[in-house]
Formats: sequence, structure tokens, C-alpha cells
Amino acid sequence: MTVETSAEPVPATAAPTVEFISLTHTNPSTELEPIPTRGIDLPFVKRYVRTLEDAGFDATLLPYGSSSADSFVLASAVGQLSDTLKPIVAVRPNTVFPTVAAQQLATLDQLTEGRAVLHLISGGNDAEQARQGDYLPKDQRYARTGEFIDVLRRAWTEKESFSYAGEHYRFDDFGPGFPPYGDSIPISFGGQSDAAFAIGAAKADIFAFWGEPLADVKGQIERVHSIAAAAGRTDRPRIWVTFRPIIDRTDDLAWAKARDYVERIARNLDNSPPRKRFTGTPQNVGSQRALEFAQRQEIYDRALWTRTTAVTNAAGASSALVGSPETVAAAILDYIDLGASLVSIRGYDTLNDVIDYGRYVLPLVRQELAHRKATGRRGTLQSEHLGALAAAARP
Repeated sequence: MTVETSAEPVPATAAPTVEFISLTHTNPSTELEPIPTRGIDLPFVKRYVRTLEDAGFDATLLPYGSSSADSFVLASAVGQLSDTLKPIVAVRPNTVFPTVAAQQLATLDQLTEGRAVLHLISGGNDAEQARQGDYLPKDQRYARTGEFIDVLRRAWTEKESFSYAGEHYRFDDFGPGFPPYGDSIPISFGGQSDAAFAIGAAKADIFAFWGEPLADVKGQIERVHSIAAAAGRTDRPRIWVTFRPIIDRTDDLAWAKARDYVERIARNLDNSPPRKRFTGTPQNVGSQRALEFAQRQEIYDRALWTRTTAVTNAAGASSALVGSPETVAAAILDYIDLGASLVSIRGYDTLNDVIDYGRYVLPLVRQELAHRKATGRRGTLQSEHLGALAAAARP
């Protein structure tokens, strides 16, 4: 895809604002320096959350896994350890009944005065689902998530008690439920299968993607909007994209760091227990797509690097943006120009990367957006910091 580089009018598709999201880690262990622990380092969590807020992040994801800390409890802690951060609770519908989840989320929303966000994970791996007793086929898992969303919204808004009888949930005379702080709580949705698009585009407030080449993200956004329109929606889901930026003072230094990181990650994976190694073809379509991009080429557009995806077998969000802070900020703006209004960036040197992003990347993006708001035109950041596009343009 050709990236516009001149100081032209702001694209009609561009999001006027952006919220930056990170992910809360519970201890200092990283993919670069693994520490064998399953516990919570409370002083580290307190420092990490304060650092996120000081760095200017708007929200933080509390991930969910069968062997991880509980996302609801962590979200409640983050809400009390911060003043402005939005805790995004990752929830798998197989683990909690929707009326209970509605109560938990509304309680979190009240405790944080309207900062709660829900991220639903329908489940892309049969083995992981089975660890907590879920044996539904994939398409049925997405259908269940659709019912989950319907019940949540009714539990938060119905003024009288109601009963429900669906394919996956049934109850009698519930409510009225415990209300959220405001009118409702934003619901984010992830997934790349046809079933995921059908449910998420029709029902969710936010549709989340991993970092892909610009042309492919553009097509995915258009698909979400088309399905939303066909479902009769007058609004469109907000778009969330996720990256793992690797930055340094110059592009060359950042690429040297990136190559060193991949070698260290690969070495650590080779020395890890078998259960922590990700091999074979992933079941979820998002990982399959990510590996397909990695097999096709390593560098896309201005700064997207897929070697991190290849070495981890696309186990989770792994697409990197590599370059100087200016190049990475320009790359983020390329996705904002397509319509992304939520951008998740988390690094490999987790705490230090939060500090560096807050100092060097977030201010550049926000300065450009302020310039656009004031002038209706792009600034010079994207035209002056081409990254990999500069090499591609050479004869």
C-alpha cells in the first residue's frame, strides 16, 4: 500500500483522536529476561501502573489465561492504584455467567467512576478452552459471545426484571441489575474468523486487530463497517490496533536492537518448558494471518516488522514497529489515518519501554493530532520520517 507522505489535508478516514493502551504486567519477567514465577510482585505492579499513568497512557489491558492472575481482581486493583487509567478487563464467556459478569463490571465501573472497559475473548485454542471445561466448537463459542453481549446490555439497562432463554444461557426473573457508573460500559471484541466478524461488527463498541500491513488493515476495517451497516447500525465500532514497538535514537540503532531482541527471544523459547513453546499451525485465524504475513516478507510499509511474529509462532500480539521515535510515531499515524482510534503499544523491555514510549512516542503522535485539529492538514512527521519506505523508494 502506498503511504501518503506530503503535508496534505487530513484523510477523511482518519480518526481525530487516539487513546493509547498498554498491558499491565504483574512481575518483572519479560520475554527478554524470563523470571520463573507465577506470582504477583505487588511493588512492581504499583510502580508499573503509576508509570503507565505518568507516561500518558489512557488505558491498560488486564489479560486472561487459564494459568494467569484473575483479570477482574487485577482490574479493580489498577482502578484504585490510578486516577485516570481505564482498566480493560479481558473476559472469556466460558468462565463466568453473563449476569454475574454484568454485576462485576458495573461494580468496577462504579469504583472507577466510569473507567471500566470489557474486552471479550471467545477463545481461539481448543486446548486452552478445555483447561477450564469448555468444549464448544469455535463457531458456537462466537455465538455464545453474541448472547453474552446481549445479556450484559440488558442487565445494565433494563428497569425491570427479565428472563432469558437462548441457545447458551437461560435464567428467570433477573434484575434489575446493578447499574454501571454511566449509561453503559464499552465492549471490545477480538477475532479474525468469519464468525468473529459477524458477531463483533454487529454488536461490539470496539473491534480489535493485531498489527497487520496497512493495506490489509484497511480491508479489515472496511469489512467491519460493511457488516455493521448491514446489521442496521447507525454507528460503527471503534478500531483498536496492537503493536510491539522497538525504538532507539535512530532507525539504524532500533533495527540493531530489534535483531538482538529476536535472538534473545528465540534462545529463551528454546530453553523453555514444552508447554510454553508454540509450535505447529495455530488454530485461531489471527495467528494464521500473522504467520502468513511473516512468511511473505519481514518488513512492510514504514516500520512493520514480522520477524517477532515468526519467532514466537504468532502466539499473541507480536507485530513490531521498528525505528526511531519519529519513525514509529509516523507509522502509528498511518494506522490512525485508516481510522484506528485506539492504539495498543507494549514492548519487550516492559517497564522501561513504557517510560520511553511516554517520553518519545506518545507526545509526537498527540502533537501531530493537535496540529491536524488546528489546521485541517497533516504535519511533516510522516513525510520526513519514512523508515523502510525510504529504502523502498531507492532505484
